[in-house]
Amino acid sequence: MKSAVKKMLLATSIAAGMGGMFTAPALAGSLTNATIGGSAANDYYVYDSDATNTFTTDKTPENLQKVLGGNATDPTGNVELRASSEKAEFNVNEWRKNTTLEGKIGGQDIKLSSITIDDWVSRDASGMIFAQRWFNDALQANGFGILLDSMFRDQYSQALNMFADQGGFQRFSDPNISYVNQDDSTGLIRIGLAGHFDATDFLLAGLGEDERNMVNRFRSTNAPIQASEIVKVSYRGVTDYLYSFNASKSGLTEKFDGRSHNGNYEVTLAGVPPTSVPEPSVMLGLVTVAGMVVSQRKTKKA
Repeated sequence: MKSAVKKMLLATSIAAGMGGMFTAPALAGSLTNATIGGSAANDYYVYDSDATNTFTTDKTPENLQKVLGGNATDPTGNVELRASSEKAEFNVNEWRKNTTLEGKIGGQDIKLSSITIDDWVSRDASGMIFAQRWFNDALQANGFGILLDSMFRDQYSQALNMFADQGGFQRFSDPNISYVNQDDSTGLIRIGLAGHFDATDFLLAGLGEDERNMVNRFRSTNAPIQASEIVKVSYRGVTDYLYSFNASKSGLTEKFDGRSHNGNYEVTLAGVPPTSVPEPSVMLGLVTVAGMVVSQRKTKKA
């Protein structure tokens, strides 16, 4: 009877352990060894949160790691790179400096950076400068696609110049990184960018009534204008600019201005899946199987 019970318990433990091999969910790895650098390494803010508001906190390694530990459904704060880029005295020479967030994800080095004026004027393979590419994408995503038609060339140029004159490109140069996570099974890297869920008033704040009416005359929707700031990402020898025009509500609002950080924009890039480590239940199953094999060998010898 005792032998039968032992066999039953052994079989149960094996099944449980082996089941872990097939049912253990993929885990999300987070950025580790996070550090701040760049040619403007001191120009950043760390925003903590209390599940309702975000607020600046001390720039310590512990706080930096803490605020980057969330995800799309539960952001825990953010770090703003090149925080002074929106100030009026921010000149062209200053705009050539950047602030970076560096660390490891899945054992691979990754660098996230603010955007400099040299990034904005860089050209892609087709010869188009990045500023124009992003501006066109923003127009298309937010209902202003008609301005891309050649018959509205003058209006397009007016809108582009108006945006630049109002400091629009500077305002989108300082990304607020809220998390950097990786799916352990697919390797997909997800980066959260804190921003405005509805940026309409923010983007049109410097326009008079006539200018606003002119802008809205070319718009095909009344939906909120959504646009993330841009983050420059370098990973495994490849550098790219990531941004989004689709926000989810973060559940947070910046404590003092009452409007920032209430939107979460998630951007992604393909990553290398980290080397998998068996779950504890899997290890238990393997140990149990190994023990059973050894026990059977001893029985046969006897």
